[in-house]
Amino acid sequence: MHFHKRPSWDKYKDCDVTPEQVFNDRRRILKQMGFVGASALLSSNANAGIFDLFGDKKDKSQFLRSDLPHTKNTQYDSVLNGVLTPESKVITHNNFYEFGTAKSDPSENAQGFNVEPWKLVVDGLVDNPLTLDYDDLLKLFALEERTHLLRCVEAWSMVIPWVGFPLAALLKKAGVKNKATHVAFETLFEPEQMPGQKSRLMGGGIHYPYVEGLTMAEAMNDLSFLSVGLYGKTLPPQNGAPIRLVVPWKYGFKSIKSIVRIRVTDRQPPTSWNQLASNEYGFYANVNPEVDHPRWSQATERRIGEGGLFSAKRINTQAFNGYGEQVADIYKGMDLKRYF
Repeated sequence: MHFHKRPSWDKYKDCDVTPEQVFNDRRRILKQMGFVGASALLSSNANAGIFDLFGDKKDKSQFLRSDLPHTKNTQYDSVLNGVLTPESKVITHNNFYEFGTAKSDPSENAQGFNVEPWKLVVDGLVDNPLTLDYDDLLKLFALEERTHLLRCVEAWSMVIPWVGFPLAALLKKAGVKNKATHVAFETLFEPEQMPGQKSRLMGGGIHYPYVEGLTMAEAMNDLSFLSVGLYGKTLPPQNGAPIRLVVPWKYGFKSIKSIVRIRVTDRQPPTSWNQLASNEYGFYANVNPEVDHPRWSQATERRIGEGGLFSAKRINTQAFNGYGEQVADIYKGMDLKRYF
């Protein structure tokens, strides 16, 4: 695997950040590039154009997946409201703009993705910087399966059995320094493998590599999870192989995929969708039915099940995606409409 030189958030200065007004109308930007993204389709109907009308798409996966030994952790199952989303939907209905903006693009374009060798660097304000390879990701910690809700900002949701380990376990192994306040994440930047990184049209206008961040309190919460698999097997590339973040009380774009760097820092890091459209995508991105997206309601969602668009069950969205008991205290006293 060849790692291309890529920009680092540590090098950004305030003057380097594109002015906010440039990003305030994401639909206008994408239209100027000659393309309308999936979320732009939602401007007239929050749930139109994002489901397969006729049910399951054919699985075109060629990526070899392996069984993962794991135990089951059911302590968070009480928030679940429904059966598991069929695996065929989970691996064919994806947002991973590095492989294209249509929901089927990742499963169709990522099958040649190479995850071995892989290098995950954990650095920054830590006592013991780590460099982990592919085998380390699968063997360093005991793996467990947790079934969590995934709520997309586009107002659809899934119930997925993830396999992995708590993010806090990795951070504790690295030894977080006392002055650290945030954790920053970075996706692989390799345009030869990820065609969306080569084309603003195909990649949705995002400035790559894709970056995300959490506060230290969020990162150390037991719900923050690093997934290396789903449905008992290693992750397919369209779902973020070989390792991705899962933060189930936040909108799905916070759950960054194909991570190559985790950096502990003392400042709030930039995040990709917030940079692109800060009026639409906040840093915190907590699921909140009382804070609508500027172009659609977040009060309800469509739960993807066996069928297609017309059989997707519409349900009421819960604050923090139903995980308030575990995470609400993190935000005590915060104005969640301002810090969305």
